[in-house]
Amino acid sequence: MDYSYNGLLPDVKGRIIDMALNGSGIRDTARVLRVSPNTVIDELKKKESCLEPVNRKLLEALDPDGVVVDIQRVEDAELDEMWSYVRHKGNQRWLWHAIGHATGKVLAYAFGDRKDAVFLELKELLEPFGITRFYTDGQGAYERHLPSEQHVAGKRASMPFATAKPTKAFPWRITC
Repeated sequence: MDYSYNGLLPDVKGRIIDMALNGSGIRDTARVLRVSPNTVIDELKKKESCLEPVNRKLLEALDPDGVVVDIQRVEDAELDEMWSYVRHKGNQRWLWHAIGHATGKVLAYAFGDRKDAVFLELKELLEPFGITRFYTDGQGAYERHLPSEQHVAGKRASMPFATAKPTKAFPWRITC
């Protein structure tokens, strides 16, 4: 069969799922496969019930005796939030994240809106690390829910991500 639109090709539909599972965004996938972003979104919605947030094949292939877990205490962490939108700017999605101050490695993250409840989810994920100092931009949720003796507000003490080169922790470059 000869399709006039790439989005109808079975191979392209499979590649949409593969690219999503490998971290490609909606616009990236649409641009690479030469399809509409709406086609990408529609295909992901169709497959949503089949997808799991865990890589089952990898879990089944792992030998539990060969897995090494290295837990390290983190003294200082940087907390920040960034946003993007889905379809229009009124439909904002926020990523709240924490990185190790000394290492720049991602410790935990939470997705949601810009409300205290999402920050509290992130804070709960950070409890096992035993963090004693939090560097933030002073956003209200941080002020309300972090003890003042552990909270340092302001960009001076944080890593300069706006000018930093991409790393494995944050493979994208953020520009201000």
